[in-house]
Amino acid sequence: MKPSLRPLFQILAASALMLSFAAQAAAPKVIKKVPPEFPREAAQQSISSGVVKAKLSIDADGKVTDVAIVEAEPRRVFDRAVTRALMDWRFEASGEKQTHEVKLVFRNED
Repeated sequence: MKPSLRPLFQILAASALMLSFAAQAAAPKVIKKVPPEFPREAAQQSISSGVVKAKLSIDADGKVTDVAIVEAEPRRVFDRAVTRALMDWRFEASGEKQTHEVKLVFRNED
């Protein structure tokens, strides 16, 4: 690359990087949250807490179309409850498809 073009390239690269951070920072606005139920099976197994990270696919109208479990501790204990609840969440319509990650924490105080 010619020395005279290097500063321009660095400015353009920095601008693109800032734009990608801005796009990630604009999380979709939740307009309806449905809390997941604590699974009876977990309580029967004396599991009193857990954490699930899920990736949501959201359509242009704000409806959740898919839920993918990204991480879960303990594994596979809360997945079904999380998926059922998140499929009922609604987001403000953005006019385009988007994805969003959420982290749900379970605690059974009983």
